[in-house]
Amino acid sequence: MSAEERRAPVRWYRSPVPQDELKSLFQRNDWQAAFQTLGYLGLLAFTGGATIYSSTHWPWYATLAILFTHGTFFAFQINAVHELGHNTVFRSRAVNQFFMRVFSFLGWINPDLFFASHQRHHHSTLHPPDDLEVVLPMDVSFRGWFKWIIVNLKGPYYSAMSHLKIARGKFEGDWTLFLFPPDEPEKRIPARRWAAAVLAGHALILVVSVLTRQWMVPLVVTFAPFYGSWLHVLCNETQHIGMQDNVTDFRLCCRTFEPNALVRFLYWHMNYHTEHHMYVGVPCYKLRRLHKLIEHDLPPTPKGILSTWRLIRSILAQQRADPEFQYIPQLPSVLHAGESTAGL
Repeated sequence: MSAEERRAPVRWYRSPVPQDELKSLFQRNDWQAAFQTLGYLGLLAFTGGATIYSSTHWPWYATLAILFTHGTFFAFQINAVHELGHNTVFRSRAVNQFFMRVFSFLGWINPDLFFASHQRHHHSTLHPPDDLEVVLPMDVSFRGWFKWIIVNLKGPYYSAMSHLKIARGKFEGDWTLFLFPPDEPEKRIPARRWAAAVLAGHALILVVSVLTRQWMVPLVVTFAPFYGSWLHVLCNETQHIGMQDNVTDFRLCCRTFEPNALVRFLYWHMNYHTEHHMYVGVPCYKLRRLHKLIEHDLPPTPKGILSTWRLIRSILAQQRADPEFQYIPQLPSVLHAGESTAGL
């Protein structure tokens, strides 16, 4: 992909928000940030600790149930990295970056690779070739998902090999090579260093665990991203699947849905995905408030994960029958071509 192929910046429509309300929404609150960040980290510590305790005190089936619950909660690491990496959670950039690195390590995530792509995703959402982080049309195979959302047996190997390649400077894939071109090796240095640090850190955990015979510790730390991801998949895959590309309205290319409070917390409130794209500077814990302010200007919001996936399955069924089919959410008003409001 050459620079000549890229388009002019997209002039996005954003649902209008009064300036005083918008200013208030942009204000970060360290108490709410701590509740979200330390609360999530504490939840993982609790389920991980309970798993280790159960392994020596309770029946194996109780340990297995707690371990799977731990994996279910652990799978949302990428959402923690995503929010903290936007530097909108805590007031301090340094604090955001510190916890972003903590969750990146736990989740085997390379934030330098992720945000190089994700910044373009926000700038040119679903406008290829400027955004290739998400490419439509997307399809799903629930049978295929089932093979790895319960236990992803190949996950540890592939993650380790991926980090090893990056640490050695081997960047692969057209999109990755566009973001990190071979003739700009200095851009690759942070990603390479992080990949090496993740490998070294998890190797140390494994060695210490073997020497101390703490067999459960690697299961609740190093291998935790590779089991129990069913809930995360059901949440995260809703963001753009079945929507439209090459449009200038986030209401047409992003999806918002309303799960219960626990899922919102685990998902770092990314169920309000349309709102997040409209006003990326709003902290995740204020997105529900933003949703209420602009709900009148949004398509109907599905309630719950099951109703959301019923809608998605019906869209995908129509797309399989008619590859030209484009789902158009019901908007409260008809927009003129190119209409836009002041945004970020």
